[in-house]
Amino acid sequence: MSTESSAPTEDADPTTEAELEARIAELEEQVAGLETAVEDDQKKMTIVATKGSFDMAYPPLILASTAAAFGWDVIVFHTFWGLDILHEENSKNLKLSAVGNPNMPMPNALAALPGMDSMATKMMRKKIDDNGTATIEELIELSLESGVELQACQMTVELMDYDEDDFYDGVTTGVGAATALQHMAESDVQLLV
Repeated sequence: MSTESSAPTEDADPTTEAELEARIAELEEQVAGLETAVEDDQKKMTIVATKGSFDMAYPPLILASTAAAFGWDVIVFHTFWGLDILHEENSKNLKLSAVGNPNMPMPNALAALPGMDSMATKMMRKKIDDNGTATIEELIELSLESGVELQACQMTVELMDYDEDDFYDGVTTGVGAATALQHMAESDVQLLV
């Protein structure tokens, strides 16, 4: 039986330091390419929230937080009355409109009476509470924690004479339509709510 040493000698290894460095650079390039491919593979969603009624605050926040839970890059651009969803004070006083809502269990003539919006809102808040459904504030917090970018339209902020400090912490202010359009153009899903 032969007892030859299996330890490599300097002459047996044809790989030079320069070749190893070149191979490392090539592997780093491949890894960077894979990371870019994964980033490019990430789905994007843009939601434009234009309505600020109590019932219309829920759809953009639920859809955004759910998409973020799936790893999507999500932006919700709030403009006009939708901006009140992000306004810390106003979001606590959003009302459910009883008039013109085809699913309200009352005729429009009755829904138009003074106090009906307040009553409908109170009933819906109770139903949400009894069901254990998240509040608007909780959905905003969840969305932000999930990486959703909640944007406030700069033109609407100025139009409504709001201050940037009026919004929940974490809301992105100073966003213009051009920025929102750019994300929409890159998105796999665009929704207008």
